[in-house]
Amino acid sequence: MKKTIITLLAFYAGAISVQAQEIPIENLNMHWNKNTPQYSKSIINNEIKGILVEHMAITGEKALVDVAKPGYKTVYLFVKGKGNIVAENKNYEIVPETIFLPNIVKKIAFTSAKNDTIHYLKISSKLTAQDLIDLKEFPKENTQKVYYAKFTDCKPYTEPIKSPNTVSRTILPNKIIPRIAMGTVQTKGPDKVGAHEHPMLEQLFLGLTNNDCVVYADSAKVHFPQYSVLHIPLGSSHSVSVEKDSVLYYVWMDFFLDKKGEEWLKTHNVKEDKK
Repeated sequence: MKKTIITLLAFYAGAISVQAQEIPIENLNMHWNKNTPQYSKSIINNEIKGILVEHMAITGEKALVDVAKPGYKTVYLFVKGKGNIVAENKNYEIVPETIFLPNIVKKIAFTSAKNDTIHYLKISSKLTAQDLIDLKEFPKENTQKVYYAKFTDCKPYTEPIKSPNTVSRTILPNKIIPRIAMGTVQTKGPDKVGAHEHPMLEQLFLGLTNNDCVVYADSAKVHFPQYSVLHIPLGSSHSVSVEKDSVLYYVWMDFFLDKKGEEWLKTHNVKEDKK
């Protein structure tokens, strides 16, 4: 397994040579005009080919109806506020740190709880011709049913680049959406995620509640606060550090260039949750 990953790294590193000049980052607007019941803004535009990211927010009694976009798969990451989703006449509770994927459901409706505001990311991935072929080979339970999970209910894993104090979870396994996987990383400082490279995938980070750390990529670095989204420059050597008494808590989103690159996920050693 180790040999396979090293071979893949060498292959992609030979094909892609990137020197990071900056780490693109955007802070989410968590305090927009509440006289407007619905808010939407595209973020991290044109950073990753085929990936659209929107910060969405809903408040008030009126429901927001979202219709599936042909040729795309969409993931919703809820970061703040409480509410409800209706999909095919079934209700799903919205709470902070929840993931939702409609799969074959074409239309869903969101409502916020009374006197509350829901904030979430809507991430849409354009399916390639190869993705459509691969989808047919995925287990039906992965592609036909709604995928819904609270982050804390997802399987934990360990990784050599992280300390024993770090709690990592896979919140979206691969083989649900072609070439995509997502997870969380959580620890308290002083701690770090060690330097590493993965030129076979594009990656976004979403800062969750109280996240307050620093991200490095080659010669660049940026402060990474809660409720912000950043893009790790493709092929860069990157790491994350958190100071004493501060919190590191974010979602990583992996967008693989091709399915061969998913071999990288074998570095994640799944373990049983001790809760």
